[in-house]
Amino acid sequence: MGHIFDTLCAEISAVAVSNLLGRVAEVSRGTVLVSGLGKAVRQGDRVLIGNRLAGEVLNLTASGALVLTEGPPEGLSIGTVVELLGATTLAPDNSWIGRILDPYGRPMDGKPLFRGLKARALRAEAPPAAARRRMGGRLSSSIAVFDTLLPLVRGQRIGLFAGSGVGKSSLLAKFARGVEADVVVIALIGERGRELREFVERVLGPEGMARSVLVTATSDQSALARRRCALAAMTVAEHFRAQGLHVLLLADSITRFAEAHREVALASGETAALGGYPPSVQQAIMSLAERAGPGPEGEGDITAVFSVLVAGSDMEETIADILRGVLDGHVVLDRKIAERGRYPAIDLLRSVSRSLPEAATAVENDLIAEARQILGAWDRAEMMIQAGLYAKGSDPMVDRAIKIWPALDAFLAKSAPETGVEGSFAQLSALLLQR
Repeated sequence: MGHIFDTLCAEISAVAVSNLLGRVAEVSRGTVLVSGLGKAVRQGDRVLIGNRLAGEVLNLTASGALVLTEGPPEGLSIGTVVELLGATTLAPDNSWIGRILDPYGRPMDGKPLFRGLKARALRAEAPPAAARRRMGGRLSSSIAVFDTLLPLVRGQRIGLFAGSGVGKSSLLAKFARGVEADVVVIALIGERGRELREFVERVLGPEGMARSVLVTATSDQSALARRRCALAAMTVAEHFRAQGLHVLLLADSITRFAEAHREVALASGETAALGGYPPSVQQAIMSLAERAGPGPEGEGDITAVFSVLVAGSDMEETIADILRGVLDGHVVLDRKIAERGRYPAIDLLRSVSRSLPEAATAVENDLIAEARQILGAWDRAEMMIQAGLYAKGSDPMVDRAIKIWPALDAFLAKSAPETGVEGSFAQLSALLLQR
């Protein structure tokens, strides 16, 4: 009962007693110049134009505040009233688990959604580097390859690099349902609107949704909303980490976050530089990624999976290159593997978990190394084998790969047994003992 009254008090305290008003002084393509707000307006504040159109302050000049609107400015006129809403904050609450909300903390499932007791800044600082704990123990993921060859540990940040249509969303849903975590926070950034319900009901399912908070901004929403989606999801994850919980954060995708940031940055006057992206995109991605991971003593951890759309599996693409440099591992999904029907379509030889070798025992590390050697031998000789040019006995490792590769390739698509990590390694060991 006490929590209900605390929530009501938080809702009442969020109501503004008075509002500062300005006027539209100039309207251009997607931006509006607002005068009359004086020194009270700050960079990044939100405003409401004419009681219908929200926006965010991009630049401040002596003549006024330049605002990027969240929708088309059609219908605005000089002198339209502009209300200053204040800083962009979010107040997450534990009751948000199992709910779908937009980047502004508003419900999208038709039910009431109460704000929490503490408003958090969307662009919060990462925990102090010297005060952070180290990454924790290995997590059971319900997927054999992540229980063995690509271990996922508590507080790790990994990237999921894939083109469109190779099973990225399905893999993220498996993580949401199967990875050990107290709470799962999912950011769907710039997804098609029709896919939201399908993701919730069919891909994620009741089991996954029961412990998840889903933050979404569809592709038809403004760049401000799409960029804010990733920031809001991270803020929600930090709320739960501060309570000592283990949070699994799934962000799909950082590429769309970067594209939204590019639109906002170009509107504010930045110039394109890195592969068509403004210089600030690197800092935006790195600061977002750094907020995840282990917290300081007394707090929990955010284990983060950031997906990246890579055209033609180009790992040197600008956003992929930036993100790969700040992560603790990356997983590459290959279209050719997906086309032959193996899901998840993980290219193990191009994927790395930087939690190794610490995340596995000496025996387990030997099994991982042996499996990689066999896959590498098959990769080198596959064209010759398929063409009938390889002579048996030429290379003992290739001979072994020819015998074991089909079973090893099938293992990469297996779900983990009920015995979890231990059972997955037992299966891998039995597979590699074949002679």
